[in-house]
Amino acid sequence: MAFEEKIDTTSELHEVRNNAIKNFEAKGFPTKKEEAWKYTSLNAILKNDFSVFPKKENTIEFKEVKKFFLHEIDTYKVVFIDGIFSSFLSSTTHDGLDVCLMSSALTKPKYKMVIDTYFNQIANTEDSLTSLNTAFSLEGAYINIPKSKVVEKPIEIIYFSTGVENALMVQPRNLIVVNENAHVQIVERHHSLNENPVLTNSVTEVFAQKRAIVDYYKIQNDVQTANLIDNTYIAQKQESHVSVHTFSFGGNITRNNLNFYHQGERIDSTLKGITIIADKQHVDHYTLVQHATPNCESHQNYKTILDGNATGVFNGKIFVEKEAQKTDAFQQNNNILLSDKATINAKPQLEIFADDVKCSHGCTIGQLDDSAMFYMQQRGIPKKEAKALLMYAFTSEVTASIKIPELKAKIARIIAEKLGVKMGFDL
Repeated sequence: MAFEEKIDTTSELHEVRNNAIKNFEAKGFPTKKEEAWKYTSLNAILKNDFSVFPKKENTIEFKEVKKFFLHEIDTYKVVFIDGIFSSFLSSTTHDGLDVCLMSSALTKPKYKMVIDTYFNQIANTEDSLTSLNTAFSLEGAYINIPKSKVVEKPIEIIYFSTGVENALMVQPRNLIVVNENAHVQIVERHHSLNENPVLTNSVTEVFAQKRAIVDYYKIQNDVQTANLIDNTYIAQKQESHVSVHTFSFGGNITRNNLNFYHQGERIDSTLKGITIIADKQHVDHYTLVQHATPNCESHQNYKTILDGNATGVFNGKIFVEKEAQKTDAFQQNNNILLSDKATINAKPQLEIFADDVKCSHGCTIGQLDDSAMFYMQQRGIPKKEAKALLMYAFTSEVTASIKIPELKAKIARIIAEKLGVKMGFDL
């Protein structure tokens, strides 16, 4: 296999990869005939002749990409250029925690116990794109936070594509283990540095042990020739708290598959997102929260603003098993269409097999409030700024829960840029 020509592998992983490629060969890329992909087609993307591995390594100067980092504060950094680790741009550590590379974890004996315990354990082995990643992934981030460790600074995982290939397919694989009572903040970003087509097929497995706290932020603000398929799988143990914020502002086609699995009582899961796109951009959020144990909570809140010929999809499922009594699950999806040609496909779903639960979902689709616009203009606020203020207010429920101040300010600047205005305040 191409993967095995790049790094040494153990016999166990050799078998895992062989099974994965067989599954992908049997199923192929998903099509709109599948219910889960009903509103998203990959046909246009797959017309490109993608290189699976870059033919040469590229370097980037920090000044070229400084704006993509949280440079206002100190962070750990795991940076990849065309799927290859960049030691120059990275700041990894083994001092009290592991922030390093998947290739190291997969090949060094000292990590074997963790890899055997966690690698490919919650990823959906029946999903064809997850299987493709498992078979051919070359590199990614490996993060292991020991028991009772509060990580003092955020961890940034950033993937840059230089465009040196005419078309490149990269397959990052991340493994994140947050042990009992530990706390970590992670920021993930993918960005292309020119207009050559890129397809990123990413898989991330997150394990939150008892009373662990994980705050995960995904920034998707790429060029319009970039395509991202993000598969994130999260397993939570007793009394853990995991939140994932997804900010989708750019790219051609973006598909976010976010899966939460409850494996203990008194778990809290938070899924929030903001999508602001225009032109012919397409963003598809597919979420699953599987409530399998009693006394747990989940909260979903996704806000979408569409202009031009943009298409948004929200397909969210809350699944409550018979044993999951006292579940409190909430799902909300609100959408604003700024153009008659914009499209939103919303499909909130509840599947409940327990009888003592509190579950609800809501979905709204509309336009900006004309009376509010009129009110603001009557008080001297120009129409463009009034429109932007209303959209800021629309997204504020999500941005208010960002726990990294510098990231919150960066997201506010990106939103203002997307709305074409300058704001005199932070969200």
